[in-house]
Amino acid sequence: EAFAMIRFTSDYCEGAHPTLLAALADTNLEGNPGYGTDDHCQATARMLCRLIGQPDAQVHFLTGGTQTNQTAIAAFLRPHEAAICAASGHINVHETGAIEATGHKCLAIYCPDGKLTPGAVQAVLDAHTDEHMVKPKLVYISQTTEVGTVYSLEELRALRRICDEKGLYLYLDGARLASALALGSISLTAVASLTDAFYIGGTKNGALFGEALVICNPALQPDFRYLIKQRGGMLAKGWLLGVQFEKLFENGGALYLELGRHANEAAARLREGLKARDVLFDMDSPSNQLFVQLPESVLEGLQPDFTWTDMKPAGSGRRSIRLVTRRSRAARKASTCSGVVAQLVTRRM
Repeated sequence: EAFAMIRFTSDYCEGAHPTLLAALADTNLEGNPGYGTDDHCQATARMLCRLIGQPDAQVHFLTGGTQTNQTAIAAFLRPHEAAICAASGHINVHETGAIEATGHKCLAIYCPDGKLTPGAVQAVLDAHTDEHMVKPKLVYISQTTEVGTVYSLEELRALRRICDEKGLYLYLDGARLASALALGSISLTAVASLTDAFYIGGTKNGALFGEALVICNPALQPDFRYLIKQRGGMLAKGWLLGVQFEKLFENGGALYLELGRHANEAAARLREGLKARDVLFDMDSPSNQLFVQLPESVLEGLQPDFTWTDMKPAGSGRRSIRLVTRRSRAARKASTCSGVVAQLVTRRM
């Protein structure tokens, strides 16, 4: 039976949730002031501060993750300082040297599950001993990670402890934070209490575009708007960001979490179906990113009906691929995610 193309390439392959599109249409002709000084951005910033229990935090709205990471990390570090990250970290692999372009080195260390540990942080510190090398100053992590794994509350607390002991900042990339929060093992309040700064990803969870950067550490807050402007990140029509996050986080962030849960539930069904067919997994990921190995011949047969992200050859005529789930009309047209599994595996293997 014919069915619509199913796109597992990424969770930004669609536009915005209808609620956000309706809000953008409703506010289209309001005539808001620019550059994030509008009532929507200001009210949403206050709402987020209340939600995380930090009334003195700063909230800034930017358009994308790379822009947010580059602006934040460059602002937080002095010229001789560097960021510690997992070798798979987004700033190390998928941002075209954006951090290095600001003059700050990424100190990457291999982490089998994509998660930094206190031991890994200490190893980087031990390798940088004096003023002839860059000085590690910021620990960069992603929640969820680039390989779909999730930091537990205790793992984040352990990173916070070593950062406090060694005088390091802890910065969290939350491009897929909704997926981690929806798993229920950690709260937004906990993320805010354990990091110096983090961002809430909208682009990959319901927004047309946009990320909300939250700066919790007062020492990192002064003049940040100057740096957003200098790096081209200050959107003239800033209310377009504020309106979207306003809808995502009204009612305590109900819509934001709902979308994260939907993506996780779809991934869970996909995971169960693939495991039932003895498909090999590269990583034990509980989130909405799955990394699996399939024969090249199967992938060739799947190409007319499915898209995915190629990762690397896996040997013996197999290839590792990434499958990402999201709120998707395409998935609904294919009946259920379990139905997608049956067609993805049974029809071609």
